[in-house]
Amino acid sequence: MKLADVLVKPIISEKSNKLSEKRNIYAFRVGRKSNKLEIKKAVEDFYGVSVVNVNTVVVPSKSKSRFTKAGVISGRKPAYKKAYVTIAEGENIDLYSTL
Repeated sequence: MKLADVLVKPIISEKSNKLSEKRNIYAFRVGRKSNKLEIKKAVEDFYGVSVVNVNTVVVPSKSKSRFTKAGVISGRKPAYKKAYVTIAEGENIDLYSTL
């Protein structure tokens, strides 16, 4: 698997911001077939930091429905994989930089 396919995007939410400020843990949405070793290598290559630990979780799909003029439309949101990456003390990742 190519390293560009491993990291999809960083997750920016209240929970991930609190984790990054207090415990140096950053959240990323990753490819479904990527494993912890590939995620570690991708983060180290893209951001230039040393990774201490990687935890992954597969978020299950959800069923959604909405009411329209034509009636009820129901569907599913896809499942995805997310990784919590702990980096070394004293290092940080700037997710808000404009390049």
